Formats: sequence, structure tokens, C-alpha cells
Amino acid sequence: MKTIAITKNEAGQRLDKFLAKYLNLAPKSFLYKMLRKKNITLNGKKADGSEKTALGDEVQLFLSDETIEKFSSVRITPAHGNLDIVYENDDIILINKPCGMLSQKAKSTDVSLVDHLISYLMQKGCVTEQSLQVFRPSVCNRLDRNTSGIAAAGKSLAGLQDMGEIFKNRSLHKYYLCLVYGEILEECLVKGYLSKNKKTNTVHITAEKQNGESLPICTKYRPVSSGSGITLLEVELITGRSHQIRAHLASIGHPILGDGKYGLAAVNEQFRRRFGLKHQLLHSWRLELPELSGALSELSCKSFTTAPPKQFDRIRKEMGLTYGNLEFQGASRLHAGRFD
Repeated sequence: MKTIAITKNEAGQRLDKFLAKYLNLAPKSFLYKMLRKKNITLNGKKADGSEKTALGDEVQLFLSDETIEKFSSVRITPAHGNLDIVYENDDIILINKPCGMLSQKAKSTDVSLVDHLISYLMQKGCVTEQSLQVFRPSVCNRLDRNTSGIAAAGKSLAGLQDMGEIFKNRSLHKYYLCLVYGEILEECLVKGYLSKNKKTNTVHITAEKQNGESLPICTKYRPVSSGSGITLLEVELITGRSHQIRAHLASIGHPILGDGKYGLAAVNEQFRRRFGLKHQLLHSWRLELPELSGALSELSCKSFTTAPPKQFDRIRKEMGLTYGNLEFQGASRLHAGRFD
């Protein structure tokens, strides 16, 4: 017999939904049969699966260890390396994602930021294999593999849901730094429409709506420093579409340096030879949060920043550009270790 205590991450859901997560390989017919036969009970009483779980409830599984093992599967991809943590509490964690790392798996063999996060939380004792059967911490915003900077993740169900909601309703402000081709002297708000080609995983920007699938986009940028034919831009992402910053800037003649999909091949080759640059110089540097309550109340109206990685900074410096009045928080306050 196995007893499972309901924590805050499992509370508030139907019992049958909880069981489907915990015994994720079991057919529904098996789960309902076990409920009818009282081989699965809630707080020592017969249940039909429609009951809502509450904090402190106990689910009893009168099943053999072999049966439980047969019908449950938690896949944990070992990840080695330290996380550069910007902020962490019981519900959320802000991580400075390094360039070259996927936010989430694209295929089963990938090792993503989520895998590193789960390995870190397991080392701290915040999650266990058992808890991962019913709730898996995950990222709330995805950054492209070769985009560095602040990624937010939920450690608890409440944190994941609440943080995910403010990304969805766009009540927070996201700022990026990038080095682009051409010298830009004035800030600007640019609008357009974005269409995605799923086969090539690229997007196309137009000034007017082209078809039913094109989505409106809005990007705001201001030059921080310019010279030597390039500009350090601060970009505010008003809408958050796939590849929006990269494609939008390229569409107005200022592609990001090193961008293999939307950049200028000749310029990219020049920077590859001089600096060894093999990816776009785009960094999510600042996150400003709105007034918040609930699980995220202690983050209300706060902002967090991270400095660009070493290669970005080296190229900026050697091209004679400055950060102007931008200020960055110090290195990780909670957990040491860098990937760059």
C-alpha cells in the first residue's frame, strides 16, 4: 500500500485527473475499476474520481509496488552545470539562460533549461521523483536557443500559473539588448504583421495583413549607442510572437548581427572571422513586473536585470559602443555558476 499526501501543487483538481498524472501509463478503465473496488481511496473512503483534492488529503493506493511502477513513468534527463539564478522564491525562479541552450526540449535527446532546472531543484530537495509524477516545474516564457537572458519558470503550480498569466496578458514589460547592422539615431515604435512558415521555422513580416494567419506585431526600440556601422539597441517587446524581434528588425533594414536566419550573410561572415560569432547577439536583459497579488505578491512592481554574455560584451566594447545609462544587477545572488 502506498499513501500519497496532497500538497499545494496537487490540490484543487479532480481525483481522477490526479490519478491519471500519477499513474500516467494506466488506462482510465483500470483507474475507475480500482476506485470501484476500493483499491484506490481518498482519505480512507471510497471515491469515484469526481472529488476535488484538498491540501492535506491522502490518496491510498492498495496496489503492489510492481503495479505502481508498471503504470507510472517519470523521465528525468540528467543535466550537469550550474544555473545563473537572478531571483528565486518558493513559487518562481528567474534564470539567466545561456546562449545555445533550448528553453524546452525539441526532441527527447535534448537537454533543455527545464532539465537543468529540475536537476537543480532535485539537488536542493525541492522536488522528488514522486512529486514530478503530478507536477513538473517548467518555464513560463521561451527564449530562442541562441537568445540569452532572463527566463521565468514556475517551481509551484501557483507560481507557474500566475507567472504564465502575466506573460499571456502582457502586463509585464520585457526589454532586450541587441547589436544590429546600421546606425540608428532615434527611437521608434514599429508595427506590422507576422506570418509563420512551420516547414522552415521562419517568419515573414509585412506592413499590411496578408492572410487569416498573419498576426499583428508591435516592437519598440531605442538606440543606446551607435558607431562603426552598428548600433546597440534596447528593444521593448510589446507583442510576443515567434522570432518577432529578429524578423522585425531585419524587415526595416537593421538585422541583428550573427543572425543566420534573418541577417546579412556578408556581415555575419565578417563578424564570424573577426570575433568567432556564430549566433545572433540578442539578450533578454530586463523584466519589469506589474502590481501583483497571491503567489507573486512579493514581486509586485519589481524589476530584474542581467548583463549580456561575454562575447556580446566583447564585440560591443571592441566596436566602440557603450551601455549609456543602463545599469545591471550584480552576478547571481543565490547560486553561483556560469555557462559562458
